[in-house]
Amino acid sequence: MMNKKLVVITSIIILLPILVSLCFWNQLPEQVPIHWNIHGEIDGYASRFVAVIVLPLVLFVLHFVCAFATMMDPKHKNISDKIWMLILSICPVLSILLMYMMVGSALGMEIDVNAILPVFLGVMFVVIGNYLPKCKQSYTVGIKIPWTLNSEENWNKTHRFAGPCWVIGGIIVMFTGLFENEILIMVIALIMVFAPIIYSYMYYVKYEKEE
Repeated sequence: MMNKKLVVITSIIILLPILVSLCFWNQLPEQVPIHWNIHGEIDGYASRFVAVIVLPLVLFVLHFVCAFATMMDPKHKNISDKIWMLILSICPVLSILLMYMMVGSALGMEIDVNAILPVFLGVMFVVIGNYLPKCKQSYTVGIKIPWTLNSEENWNKTHRFAGPCWVIGGIIVMFTGLFENEILIMVIALIMVFAPIIYSYMYYVKYEKEE
């Protein structure tokens, strides 16, 4: 069951970087870094207003969309408190991380993006992978494909298979920053996504198709 207080708290955390950034408003340049290439070099900028105000507000809206969509799930009672906590933690952590990278870089700090982003993504994948085997059937959380939604057994088997895939993939992603290769992260992410889908279909063909 959704904890409304938790939604409020996490929403405030998303907006906190705006207040912190405003304290440095006069020190920030008109153009603030918002994107880095595979070598960790800044290759994209946005106006001070967009970087400091608009981006956190976008995350704020996305946060509420995710919370609302999950709350309206016909099977929302299957979503545990820990899964709720995971869902509501992503945007706040991302908001703080992005503000640190953008504002820090704009103020002249040396930000090692190639170390920060892969570690962040890797940790997120590992955490998700840890919870995947514990997910019960729902329409918003988990691997939502026809074979898992139509069969609770298929859902459980697929998520037990996906959990270790995401944990192992997450650990590998943590070290991809050493290779400065975005394609490698994309390949690993695709494997993490499609391996459970293929497994689910194969399980369906082998055990359920003829039933």
